Amino acid sequence: MEPSRHKCAACFRQFCKMEHLVEHMKLTHHSGHEPICGICHKHCRFYDSLREHLDGPLPKAECSVEFSKRGCSLCLTVLDSPAAASIHRETCLMHSASLSVQAGSLSRTNKRVHAEKNGPASAVALDCEMVGGGQDGSLDLCARVCLVDEEENVLFQTYVKPQLPVTDYRFDITGIKAEHLADAMPVKEVADRVKRILYNGESISRVRLTGGKAKLLVGHGLDHDLQCLMLEYPSNLSRDTSKYPPLRKTGKTSHSLKYLTKTLLGYRIQNGHHDPCEDAIASMRLYKKMRSEVHEQKDGESTAESNRHYIFNSLRQSDLEKMTPEALLAISRPDYYCWCFDKGQIHADLVGLQ
Repeated sequence: MEPSRHKCAACFRQFCKMEHLVEHMKLTHHSGHEPICGICHKHCRFYDSLREHLDGPLPKAECSVEFSKRGCSLCLTVLDSPAAASIHRETCLMHSASLSVQAGSLSRTNKRVHAEKNGPASAVALDCEMVGGGQDGSLDLCARVCLVDEEENVLFQTYVKPQLPVTDYRFDITGIKAEHLADAMPVKEVADRVKRILYNGESISRVRLTGGKAKLLVGHGLDHDLQCLMLEYPSNLSRDTSKYPPLRKTGKTSHSLKYLTKTLLGYRIQNGHHDPCEDAIASMRLYKKMRSEVHEQKDGESTAESNRHYIFNSLRQSDLEKMTPEALLAISRPDYYCWCFDKGQIHADLVGLQ
């Protein structure tokens, strides 16, 4: 007689022993915040995995057929009918941002600033363009900065004068020449302007403790951009599209911003010289797309503290092994902060101002 198998209620992987399924659930942190197939309801760790499941070289046949009829190739949502899918695709497909200030028209001293009132915690996106320093030009030096808000208004952009001599302007990529940086804003002054926008009138101590009215900072490769600006910003207020688990490759490495924009937003960026405003807008659009995901939210999921006291560790192994796969999934929690929780935070801030 063939032994009974224990099937994971999330990824459908099967195990010979219940203790192995319990261990699997402890390690994977399956939850309703993962990308999920709208047809068979399989949970996937990454959007790449879900794409392969639905439309890859070796997709699941039944899901692939239905997805081809009523699925969206961008957000991978499955709609109720082909007609609904057609309407959805039109709203899901985005187009290249229409920027009021292009790289070529930004003068050496033009520091565009869009006035913004101090308000509830919202998001701004940052992107920096780098030139090369050092003997071989491999040292990244910030030469242009752009900050945009959630409505894609340019809050601040300027050329930046690096503290070290530039040995490679990387013109083919940046479009930056020596004359652009001759009278540019010093990097320390740029950092102060960026910090002023991010802190939004809050003190440094308040931002570090509770965040207050400080902005959420969105970007792709934020650690590198902040380092080049000689800035620090709290990790709990940072939303980095290169680190967000569902957006990573199946090997847990980062995708390029260009790839994510093409596959999830449906348009191309970085065609020719890189524009930090275009890249900042792409990061913001990706963030808002992930934030808009509708997930079932359970008590304690939104805090990192709840994951440090992971519920599986508070129950005895024998009790866990008596639970059904569905019950194990019900108590499982994600091991990362899902951006869908930002919707509730911003709503709470707005209510508090009324």
